[in-house]
Amino acid sequence: MNSDKKIDERVKEVLEDFARRAEERKELERAWLINLNYYNGNQYAECLPTGAICSVGRRYPWQSTSVFNHIAPIIEARLAKFNRMSSEISCLPASSSPGDGMAAKFATKLIRSVREENDFRALSGKAAYWAEICGTAFYKICWDKSKGRPVSADGLREGDVTVTVCPPQEIYPDSLSAAGTEDCRSIIHAKAYPVKTVEDSWGVKIRTDILKAGVLATGTDFDGENLFCGKEKDGFVLVIERYSLPTAEYPEGRLLIVAADKVLYDGALPYETESGGRRGFPFVRQVSIPAPASFFGGSLVERMIPIQKAYNAVKNRKHEFFNRLTAGVLLAEDGSVDVDDLDEEGIAPGKVIIYRQGCEKPEMVNFGSVPQEFGEEEDRLLKEFVTVSGVNDFLVTGAFTGLNYSGAALNIIMEQSNARLCVTTESIRTAERAVAAKILRIYKQFATDERLAAVENSSYGESAAFRASDISADDIVFNLDDGQINSLTDRRGLAKEICEMNLLADKDGNISDESKRKLLELLGCEGFATTRNTDELHRGRAAKENESVGKERLKTDNLDDHEIHIAEHTAYLLSDASGIGETEKQILGNHIAEHRAMIAGNNA
Repeated sequence: MNSDKKIDERVKEVLEDFARRAEERKELERAWLINLNYYNGNQYAECLPTGAICSVGRRYPWQSTSVFNHIAPIIEARLAKFNRMSSEISCLPASSSPGDGMAAKFATKLIRSVREENDFRALSGKAAYWAEICGTAFYKICWDKSKGRPVSADGLREGDVTVTVCPPQEIYPDSLSAAGTEDCRSIIHAKAYPVKTVEDSWGVKIRTDILKAGVLATGTDFDGENLFCGKEKDGFVLVIERYSLPTAEYPEGRLLIVAADKVLYDGALPYETESGGRRGFPFVRQVSIPAPASFFGGSLVERMIPIQKAYNAVKNRKHEFFNRLTAGVLLAEDGSVDVDDLDEEGIAPGKVIIYRQGCEKPEMVNFGSVPQEFGEEEDRLLKEFVTVSGVNDFLVTGAFTGLNYSGAALNIIMEQSNARLCVTTESIRTAERAVAAKILRIYKQFATDERLAAVENSSYGESAAFRASDISADDIVFNLDDGQINSLTDRRGLAKEICEMNLLADKDGNISDESKRKLLELLGCEGFATTRNTDELHRGRAAKENESVGKERLKTDNLDDHEIHIAEHTAYLLSDASGIGETEKQILGNHIAEHRAMIAGNNA
């Protein structure tokens, strides 16, 4: 190996920075590893100073070391509650103008299209899992040029947003005391990829002869162990992406990607994910339990580990006591019995024990009954599980054993249980709203008008031609229904009350198609709610006419629903955001008059 072959200074800088951040959070990673082991049932695991996991063995061969895992069902019950949360997000207009209303409808359709494409329900479940076990999970929102429809014969595609979930082990902030990604100046995302994938994606040849690890330790040449520490899985290489916010030296920010001894990318921060078109991180943080002055959140598993240890100890000592009662402990004078025979066969029912003449005969030790303290301590520990986790027996087992509760009492218990989960559910809701905002901003930055037209035409309705400049996450209010509290049963009861009170009926007592669609969505029947109806088509056609006023002649048609057209055109004229001149207003006013004339002619 040539000793004068120098490593790229950029690679050295990133690897040294990564090694420093990894060292700072070493204790956190050990705690995450212990949490995963306890959740999976390896509850005698201990973490060595090297970071390796070992099992604490029995002190004596006869000791019982069974595991009575209460952590897993509690976490699974919480995950089941989180999965029931409605993952549908809708955008509300910032004002009452038709333009903002149409933009909000299109933004809703765009977000739902991306979420469906990326199977966001599965992603949110994965994020909740990592957040529950390790305290924190991250969404990564990027633009993938390899997705979308092909636009040329050489394989070029439109591109599309891709959303992935990153476990906390992959994310390295510049400060562990940062309150969130917004308080960081740089974030490293480190993940191992197959060497072939890296070479195909970035077109850089990776030197497999130096792939001992992806972390630079010391030295400046490629002469063995001093360069890289640790071990990489065969055929994989650690890809380190360091995202840095804009500075005076790098006004557009900087993204530096390295793998082994190669620089894969060095350029401006690619994503305008912040309000006002500012460049920022493509990451969204979700925590289980917020921790003060900490980038990473707390985990419920970590809180339950001491209780789980105590519970395992009590149960095992109790079982050992049972073993002593059933198998027995024999007292015998030295040399009075054949010890080897007893060790080999034990004291079987009906066994004849022969002892030496003149010696005291063997006798069984009377241990009495099982002390009630065992049962009392076991019950106390079970109550501590509920106190610490906030998950009661009803959520874990589906029933209260031995107790009778009224329906009102059960509702109160469920409300209290939901209240204990509100801190976590609010973090989930905040993360999903942030993901939606970043989706819109990245679409605004990268999507072509053709790509937006494809999304727009995926269903009926909002038929105006949208451009990237029309998309804005800053003028939209994101609404995420809390299915954690408002279950499907609750929503159906609410829909029934709304219908009985005639809140959606007009003056003639009829319910419009739009109101019916909203009721179907409230009932959880989105498939019926998206059924094609003529009212939406008429609104879409009227919206197109509003956009084309002054550019082409407006025509009325016998197929038009004149009432809907008049309402849409009037709302557009009254909107401050329409931005049309007096001439266009006059043209649209004349067009409204034509609709009114056709109504009068039809009624004559």
